[in-house]
Amino acid sequence: MKYELIIRDEAELDIIEATKYYEKQQTGLGTKFLEQLEQYLEKIQIYPELFQIKRPPYREAFIKKFPYLIIYEFIENKVVVYAVFNTRQNPDKKP
Repeated sequence: MKYELIIRDEAELDIIEATKYYEKQQTGLGTKFLEQLEQYLEKIQIYPELFQIKRPPYREAFIKKFPYLIIYEFIENKVVVYAVFNTRQNPDKKP
């Protein structure tokens, strides 16, 4: 079963910023970032409880090829993504 995916505006901005950043670094790298992100989002939609709860009630999925965490919550058959956080940033900025 695939659960409904809701990406909050803040997370959308995180995704846009990361994609632009990687594309500036190397042509096509932004696309690779998006592909990796989509794979993880797909996995989260199918297996929302796969990733651990780090700070209740939020779960965190670490994107292995890029230093980003997907911070989300599984609520009533919905997956709500709150942030796509760069792990190289100050951890105090983590949502």
